[in-house]
Amino acid sequence: MIGAIIISLIAVIAVFVAVSSYNSLINLKEQTNNSWKQIDVQLKRRHDLIPNLVEAVRGAMQFERETLEAVIAARNKAVSVCTGAGPANVAEIAAAEGALNAALSRFSAIVEAYPDLKATGNVAQFQEELTSTENRVGFARQAYNDTATSYNVAQQQFPNVLFAGLAKAAPATLWEISEHADREVPKVNLSFK
Repeated sequence: MIGAIIISLIAVIAVFVAVSSYNSLINLKEQTNNSWKQIDVQLKRRHDLIPNLVEAVRGAMQFERETLEAVIAARNKAVSVCTGAGPANVAEIAAAEGALNAALSRFSAIVEAYPDLKATGNVAQFQEELTSTENRVGFARQAYNDTATSYNVAQQQFPNVLFAGLAKAAPATLWEISEHADREVPKVNLSFK
């Protein structure tokens, strides 16, 4: 009788540990997916602002058509890479966003050479919104990496490692900066000082 009670107690504890580990992994997986969606939302906002900014300066920058087209091309490539992408595509998206950052940096440097744009309120407004969005993207990336790291660590801890397959848990790829140009702070401020 005591042996049956002990076996039953061990079985209950084992089931509790299994359910707890499974739920913990599912919770972290969903938090990681949510963090990824926050990056996606901010990138969409950024992608939506860029055509408006380019249109605001197009008239004054007729001689820089190549630069404007490079920004739009980089933006379109980033949009196409981001569409339907998930955490498994982090490296591909980071590369496309890095190319967009580089194009925006060149764009911003050239815009500063056009004093007529100083009087254009729309340009300043779009530029400020773009800078704000860049900050939001940075915070969203940081939050994603924090959540993904917690998720990855939890998958490797005991007893979660025993139930990772059951929860279909797979290591999440962290958002890393691989290109030197990506490490540079994009110059998107058109304060016209």
